[in-house]
Parts: sequence; structure tokens; C-alpha cells
Amino acid sequence: MTSALIKQLSAAIVSLKPYETWGRQMIVVTGATGTVGSEVVSGLRARGERVRALVRDGSAVPAHWDAEVEAVAADFTNPASLDRALADADAVYVLVAVHPEMDTHERNVIDAAVRTGRRPHVVLHAAAGVGEHGEGIRFLAAHTAGLGYLGASGLPWTVLAPNGFYQNFLGMAAALRTGRLALPGGTGAVSYVDTRDVAEAAVAVLTGEGHENAIYTLTGPAALTHAEIAGVLGEAVGHPVAYEALEPEAALAGMLAAGWAPWRAEGMVELYGLYAAGGASAVTNDVEKLTGRPARSLATFVTEHAAAFRAETDH
Repeated sequence: MTSALIKQLSAAIVSLKPYETWGRQMIVVTGATGTVGSEVVSGLRARGERVRALVRDGSAVPAHWDAEVEAVAADFTNPASLDRALADADAVYVLVAVHPEMDTHERNVIDAAVRTGRRPHVVLHAAAGVGEHGEGIRFLAAHTAGLGYLGASGLPWTVLAPNGFYQNFLGMAAALRTGRLALPGGTGAVSYVDTRDVAEAAVAVLTGEGHENAIYTLTGPAALTHAEIAGVLGEAVGHPVAYEALEPEAALAGMLAAGWAPWRAEGMVELYGLYAAGGASAVTNDVEKLTGRPARSLATFVTEHAAAFRAETDH
């Protein structure tokens, strides 16, 4: 064997992917720096999967990601950037932020997945009630449109449809410390869920088999009224919390005064209208079906996050 041939072979070997990546799929995660997306990335890496995380150009990546996460800047409105990000994808987790064009953003990612020619498994992160309660609730209408588009794409697909998150109550900690939980949720019960359960379910679907054409509704283990939720939260803050059922108009005015964008604020009021009507009270065992363990309870969540709910003087 000549020295020239040896050099050529050596160069070819060096250009190959490391042996430890052979046979492992590439999983692309959009919305990767958000509350759920960042945990999906971490969960996939904990299983040794190859992960490409879509991030905004110039944005920092979560500190808990390891060095093997491939962070790629992409824009939901830029098809070329999506094509680069999804080029060799075997599976794609489609999670887009609440936005007036969120249905378009979902379609753009699905289109990029089609253009790969690889038929990646697309897992759409939607919301409980997708395909059922779209009329009059803009967030669900957008996801329902995305589901229809995905179903017509010819790609293998799965939908994860979580209910509202326990973690949302962390953003209300200041009000809870004053003993008040004020929301336009009426007397309806809601089966809120922990974002960690959602992320673990996503990892199970992205790495498992037998989930094609399935819609999983992810909920907590019980549906609770907001008055009952206030009681549980009171245990975390260390004193009673009273629930005040706001009128939709008052809730909208409060959100706008707090600086919320009108489209998002109006959408939240629509969603709480669904909650008030009891449209988000269904409880499923889909978290356990996918993860092998029961969904976390609200009581467990508030116990684990009690310090975040209490005033600094109480720490």
C-alpha cells in the first residue's frame, strides 16, 4: 500500500462520525430553551441520544445542558435556517411559543421536515383539547390547524397535548404571599400537570416505538377547582390563600396593565373561559402510560417548590 493511499484512507476515517454515534438517531428539538423544551433536551441526552437544539440567534443555552448538545440558531420564519437545522433529522419535537403566527410557525417546521426527504417522526407539542375546543380559543385553534397540517403531510406523527402547568403558579408567587389567587377560572376544575412529566413523556415518545397517529393528553392525577388549588398553595406559602374568581373583563384589563401583548392576553382569557366551563377537567393516565410512573400531584409540586412561594423573610 502506497503512502499516498494510506493518507487518503486516514483522512476518510477521520471524516467519519465517531463510532459512538453510529446507529443513533438525530433528534431535533424546537423551542429548546423554554421550560419544557430545555428539559426534553436534557432528558434525551440522559439517554445518550444525539440532540440538535434550535435556539434564537445570539441567545444563551441553558446551563444544565452538556457539551454534546448541538445548539443551532434558526428562525421559524426562515425556511432556509429550518432546512439546515432539520437536514438529517430522524425525529423532530415541534414546540413553538405562543404567538399570533404560531400556526404558521408549526407549518414551517413541518414543511422543513418534509423537505428532508427522510420522513422523520414529528412529535407536535399542542395543548389539551386540541382538535376538540378550537373554536373561540385561539391557542387551541392554532394547534388544531397544526395537527391537520401534520396529518396531511404524510409524515409519521404523534401529538402530546398537555393541560395547564403547575409551574404557572410560580409566576403568581407574589400575589399568593398576600393570600390571594385571582383568576378568571370560575368554579371549573382543571387537571393541571407538571412540566417535568410533559418532558419525560416527550422523551419516551421520541425514543420509543408504537406511537404513530396517537394523541396523548397529559394531565395531573386529579382535576381541582381553583379554590381547591388555593388551599394547596396556602400550604406552600405558610398561610391561607383565598381564590377570587375574576370576571373576564377584569382579568384582561389586569393583564394589559401588566404589559401583556393584547393577542396573548385575550387568548389567556379565552383559555380560562374553557377552564371555567369545565372543559379542562378530564384526567388521563397517559403520563403513566408513557413514562411508567404516575403523574406528579400538585401537593408534591408545591412541597418541592415551597421556598419559591414563600417570601424571602420566611426562608
